[in-house]
Amino acid sequence: MTPPEAAAVTVDEVEELAVEGLRWLTTAAHETADGGLAWAPGPMLYDGTAGVVPVLLEAWRHFDDGAYADTALRAARTLVDSAAGVDDDSLYFGRTGIALILRTLHRELGDRTADAAADRALALVRSHFDGTRWGELFELMGGNAGIGLGALLADDPELAALALEPYLRTAEHTPAGVQWPHRPGTDARMHHVSHGTLGIVLALARVGGATGRTDLVELALAGAADVVARDTAGPEGFLVRHSTPQYRPDVIEPVSYGWCHGPAGDAQAFRQLRDTTADPVWTHLADRCWHTITHSGLPQRLRPGFWDNNGRCCGTAGVLALACDRIAEQRDADDFAHVLVADLTARAIRDTDGARWSNVEHRTTPSDLAPHTGWAMGNAGIVRELLRFVRLSRENDPRYAVTWPDQPPVRGSSTPQSQG
Repeated sequence: MTPPEAAAVTVDEVEELAVEGLRWLTTAAHETADGGLAWAPGPMLYDGTAGVVPVLLEAWRHFDDGAYADTALRAARTLVDSAAGVDDDSLYFGRTGIALILRTLHRELGDRTADAAADRALALVRSHFDGTRWGELFELMGGNAGIGLGALLADDPELAALALEPYLRTAEHTPAGVQWPHRPGTDARMHHVSHGTLGIVLALARVGGATGRTDLVELALAGAADVVARDTAGPEGFLVRHSTPQYRPDVIEPVSYGWCHGPAGDAQAFRQLRDTTADPVWTHLADRCWHTITHSGLPQRLRPGFWDNNGRCCGTAGVLALACDRIAEQRDADDFAHVLVADLTARAIRDTDGARWSNVEHRTTPSDLAPHTGWAMGNAGIVRELLRFVRLSRENDPRYAVTWPDQPPVRGSSTPQSQG
């Protein structure tokens, strides 16, 4: 997919694109027997119904339009019914993420049924803990770190600490710090936020700071020290390989730049350490991440596999999230944020159904993938960031309607509209 060269767009044009994206997203839902709404492929936060709700709440606040709140409440019916039936307890793929969104729907819209369902879901999560873990994955997206973050923001700090404590006894010592395997039976050690050390670090720091657990914070610092020692781009930049040794080298590139396995996500972990410790070294490291991102060539498609994704997880929208954090805190990312938004605008598919985005898989023919609705790779994640960009451009509130578990609130905005 090679769109025409991205041209500058106005803030009003970006807002209109977001509206079109919301229209396509809402019409893509299917109605359940009880009048609820659901999005394929399921209820999860990563790419299903739970991940759509935050952008609906974002649109409700942004436009002061109750129709978006009503749509979110219809989604709540589906989540209430599905929370007990999923086979996974994790933040992004299972029950903890659903519980977090149910709690948020109670806070924001007063849905008591959702609140009670969140309590039941978290009780189930707690009951499935084997003393060390919940399943094969042992990281942020599918394991303990994400469960701890989700539980903390869903008002269960005891479960949050319980989820993080196993990292104290399972840490592998390295010459510079500590690391963890993301799953049993693999020699590869991942280093970044989604499945690696920095995702665990972010959770240890956030939960440790919130619960007064200095042992968790100290372990976070040791994990961060291991990753910092692996940097290959200093002293101005910051870039660490995906994994050591390379995990699945036949299909995964050794270096990327997004939230999941690159400096856009690394910077979020460093921002959390900054907020937890008040040590300026973490601000400097986040600045180095930003230097690398802005000198990497993205969002251009320079070669197959370089930058094939528009989405929040591993694409342009995830970098836009960090750019907007920096606009709010440091006023130094406005120009690059406009580059990212212009690229998202140029790559949007727009017709009478609305707007949506197709990502690219260069290893298949045809390479354009079907548009997704959810947070990770689709409209929910992209539109959420476009709406925030619009508010920042108009010097309005930089806070999200829903605080994301692994993205610290901007400094000076520690009490967002929702702590969910």
